[in-house]
Amino acid sequence: MTTSHSSNLKRTIGLPQAVALYIGAVLGSGVLLGPGLAAQMAGPASLIAWGFMTLLILPMALAMGLLAAKFPNAGGVSHFVHLAFGSRAGVLVGWFFLLSIPIGAPVAALTGAGYMTAAMGWNETTRMGIAIVMLLVGLITNWFGMQLAGKIQIAVVISIIAVLTFAIIAAAPEIQMIHFTPFMPHGWTSIGQAAAILFWCFIGWEAVSHLSEEFKDPRQAAIRGVVIAAIIVGILYFLTALATVGTQSYLLGGSDASLVWIISRLLGSWGAVLAGVTGVFICTATIIVYIGASSRVAFALSRQQYAPQWMSILSPTYNTPVGGILFLGVCFGLIIVLYATHIVSLTTLIQLPNATFILTYLCGCAAGIRLLRESRFGLIISWMSFIATAIIFPFTGWAILYPVVITVSFAIIMKVQSRYRRNTLTIANEKLK
Repeated sequence: MTTSHSSNLKRTIGLPQAVALYIGAVLGSGVLLGPGLAAQMAGPASLIAWGFMTLLILPMALAMGLLAAKFPNAGGVSHFVHLAFGSRAGVLVGWFFLLSIPIGAPVAALTGAGYMTAAMGWNETTRMGIAIVMLLVGLITNWFGMQLAGKIQIAVVISIIAVLTFAIIAAAPEIQMIHFTPFMPHGWTSIGQAAAILFWCFIGWEAVSHLSEEFKDPRQAAIRGVVIAAIIVGILYFLTALATVGTQSYLLGGSDASLVWIISRLLGSWGAVLAGVTGVFICTATIIVYIGASSRVAFALSRQQYAPQWMSILSPTYNTPVGGILFLGVCFGLIIVLYATHIVSLTTLIQLPNATFILTYLCGCAAGIRLLRESRFGLIISWMSFIATAIIFPFTGWAILYPVVITVSFAIIMKVQSRYRRNTLTIANEKLK
């Protein structure tokens, strides 16, 4: 394979692909786990939390969409932060995002594979095999380019929407009013706790901003695409939560397998198969988007000379950032080995990237406050998103240590590089004398 160091990415993403990519990025494992987990925490009152988050979803999405439309760049959020607060802040945010995906994508793969194996009664070895295949699909799809990835994403998202719609309709006869009482079994505070958990279900809008350099029409794809996706995602999330609470499937089927129970009630064993496959599809869609986004971040950082030069290598055939894709592939292999050998648990892996994901989004919203200040609408939604994200950030707990380690490492590297450049310049000046 021949590679090149071209600095341009092809504009291949149209509106349908953009909508599918946005939906795939946000409608991930959250729709499998979120409704059941929130219902266990707050009971039927979790629907209040879902309603609040569904209303908040549009300003969160639009904040990223407006920035992507105005400043399309492979750097995405890191580019927005660079424009608002300087190059070093932008680079640091880029590394926050880039070092989240090597952990986040395997977690998504293991979650989707776990849903499938739970539905089918398979063992942990099979789960690992399915997870590896899902990661390979994400890597290979992105190797061939976003035009192909976008088309695959459209097919996958349509399938996901169809199955979720079927599950919601199938659950309707099982919904009983008695299942909504007592409405608030754990008090008002449980609603706030559920909302904090559900925040993770609505993150993903920032990921597609890293693909904005490849939008055919950035304004149309970013703004119109994000609005369409936000409406679809909000409706599907709320109705899935309503079906989960109304059927009490979170008690009967378990919080992590409520969708399996709902579909199995109608289709029997075939329902379990359908639910398991849907879980794999949902998480694979998320993996495709995040691999695409993070490989573009690696490319952008390398292009700015803040990452190894080989990360900017593009395939001459598909014009895709194969350097970044290879980096992710190696990281995925390492994370899977660490998990398989029980050195780290899935719980630990799930918690680690949370703080960096939230911090990336928080910095993006802060950039929006500065960069969109000429638009009253843009300023308002940026502030709304920033405040909501800032409230949630402390709940990441000990995982805050991960971005702290990244920040300290970044500061040390920058200091060493600065000293090396000063020494090099001094030596050069002395030679000239």
